[in-house]
Amino acid sequence: MLDIHKIRAEFPILSQKVNGKPLVYFDNGATSQKPQVVIDAISKYYQEINANIHRGVHTLSQLATDAYEISRVKIQHHINAKHLHEVLFTSGTTHGINLVANGFAAILKPGDEVLVSALEHHSNIVPWQMLCEKTGAILKVIPMNQDGELIISAYESLLSEKTKIVTVNHISNALGTINPIKYMIEKAHAVGAAVLIDGAQAVPHLKPDVLDLDCDFYAFSGHKMCGPTGTGILYGKESWLNKLPPYQGGGEMIKEVTFEKTTYADLPHKFEAGTPNIAGGIVLGTAVDYMNSVGFENIQQQEKELLAHATKQLLEIEGLKIYGTGKEKASVISFNIDGIHPYDIGSIIDKLGIAVRTGHHCTQPIMNYFEIPGTIRASFSFYNTKEEIDLMVEAVKKAKTMLS
Repeated sequence: MLDIHKIRAEFPILSQKVNGKPLVYFDNGATSQKPQVVIDAISKYYQEINANIHRGVHTLSQLATDAYEISRVKIQHHINAKHLHEVLFTSGTTHGINLVANGFAAILKPGDEVLVSALEHHSNIVPWQMLCEKTGAILKVIPMNQDGELIISAYESLLSEKTKIVTVNHISNALGTINPIKYMIEKAHAVGAAVLIDGAQAVPHLKPDVLDLDCDFYAFSGHKMCGPTGTGILYGKESWLNKLPPYQGGGEMIKEVTFEKTTYADLPHKFEAGTPNIAGGIVLGTAVDYMNSVGFENIQQQEKELLAHATKQLLEIEGLKIYGTGKEKASVISFNIDGIHPYDIGSIIDKLGIAVRTGHHCTQPIMNYFEIPGTIRASFSFYNTKEEIDLMVEAVKKAKTMLS
């Protein structure tokens, strides 16, 4: 069991007031808050070892390089990657997805097929559309149902020898649906297709085991799991990373450069051109340590209880509808109230200190499917409480009364 008061004391921002009210932060799906240990680690880097990495013989450069590469080892162990060089530092999930999509431009030919799901964030749709336009490949969509779950029988029917890559999120950012990715990976591999998993919304809630999943690529961001913004990881199987060409050219990613020919560095540096977000990469390791110290079993239990409590309380409000009612869900609730625009609800409850997200959540195809302009999304983290949920519910009731 978590000592929730101790946990909350570790997050400085949670003690502040917004519009004169105690902050209730339910926008964790957009970004999580940061514990003091992460904030301190950022300052420590710049105060004590700020230097460029991999390039210097001087002491500070070696200290920075060691800290950066130790962070890579931490992340390798966290996701259970077989090889250290399968762990690439990126600026976030979007960067990782674009890196893979760009690489597949050298692999796909006209008539090949790319499968995405109806539940995807725009960042896992647009790069594949761009890829298909460039290569003549065909984008196909795995449909969803009214519960916000993927229709797996339709997915199985879409798979064929033409399918070259399947790209799907682990957890939907808009609805909270947890997709059956292990089964989907197995089915894709049976037809020879690669699989990329967008894990941005999964890593705050669970530890992905990439060896057990057998995915070919797994991308995620650091800022949603208590780490700094501008950080992320792309895991890729060694065999696939060796097949793909570099995403960017520049320093760090080369072995030798002449005006006649350039040879590329070995993995992982082949995909890490230029000076990276050194502080961010190091502190992402700090955030991973922190999340593991809290314990993912504890995190899941706390968030399961929050989800159940919020669902029950919100459904008691007349005219309120929840979107995303699948059997397997993370701690995300998207909802609307009949006749009221989600933006109006969000604006009013912000005045009462409640931070939620309103809009389409970069998932316009989902909103189009439900024929709505957007939703109010409350996304919970392990540092949230049932008392905060009660405050949100009362704020929503008040907003409804004002707007009705």
